[in-house]
Amino acid sequence: MRIVFAGTPEFAAGHLEALFAAKEHEVVAVYTQPDRPAGRGKKLQASAVKQLALAHDVAVEQPVSLKDPDVQAQLANYHADVMVVVAYGLILPEAVLRIPTYGCINVHGSLLPRWRGAAPIQRAIWAGDTHAGVAIMQMEAGLDTGPVLLEKALPIAAEETSASLYEKLAKLGPAALLECLHELPQKLSTAQQQDETCVTYAHKLSKEEAQLNWQQPAVVLERWVRAFNPWPVAWLRSATGETLKIWRAEVLPDTSKALPGTVLSADKTGIVVKTQENALRILELQPAGKKPMPAADFLNGRAEHFPVGRQLAGANHE
Repeated sequence: MRIVFAGTPEFAAGHLEALFAAKEHEVVAVYTQPDRPAGRGKKLQASAVKQLALAHDVAVEQPVSLKDPDVQAQLANYHADVMVVVAYGLILPEAVLRIPTYGCINVHGSLLPRWRGAAPIQRAIWAGDTHAGVAIMQMEAGLDTGPVLLEKALPIAAEETSASLYEKLAKLGPAALLECLHELPQKLSTAQQQDETCVTYAHKLSKEEAQLNWQQPAVVLERWVRAFNPWPVAWLRSATGETLKIWRAEVLPDTSKALPGTVLSADKTGIVVKTQENALRILELQPAGKKPMPAADFLNGRAEHFPVGRQLAGANHE
């Protein structure tokens, strides 16, 4: 088939690379976001998808919007059988969805209809889901609402971070895409409508919500730490008011009557803070301007940040 590919980051580039490697279809054009300033010099930098497309001598389009009739006319000129969309970052108007012969299909990093939206990997870990996966759907005007052509699931490991799960889905997605494209007409005819009673939304992450809330159980906060790794990284305010990023933690059974946020101990085994249920032992943290370090190393010369018996401030997320 003639394929127009639309994507921007590394996750999308992995899918495009799989299409090139398979040599089963012809990628006639690639759509990606305009070059953005990056690095210390703030020089314009091409997306991972653009760099890959240029390396394969494929036409690259970088419209600011797909609403422009001229942009839509240019897309139609590629006479695509299907448009494959992976983490593109631009909204596709209904007119665009109708241009390719078989429409537009999207690779989404969740088992739809659970976790529609921008941050499905992080939300799945934070919520304590046992499985994650990728869904390939036919795109509609709504946010991730289209019928599902194919899903592939995998278990979420006990120590899974968003970074590690991202890597697993980055391998699972391209294989699923090739399988779906190989039998696209049949997959479209047997696509399953999403159950609207099971919908959850994976809203965009923010640095503010990454602040640990000691009113939560330790088991939730431990998932919090893993879900926000590598961005925006869970954080807390120490007794001195300094913001510290938390990279690794574990649940510690505790039946004490201390108030949530109270420092129970701070030694070479870690920093133990009382939560709404049990306690959280912080194993690795990062001061501003420094690299992540074990809690024992942090406490050398910094004991004032976690005095035993002091109650730490914590966010009260609604």
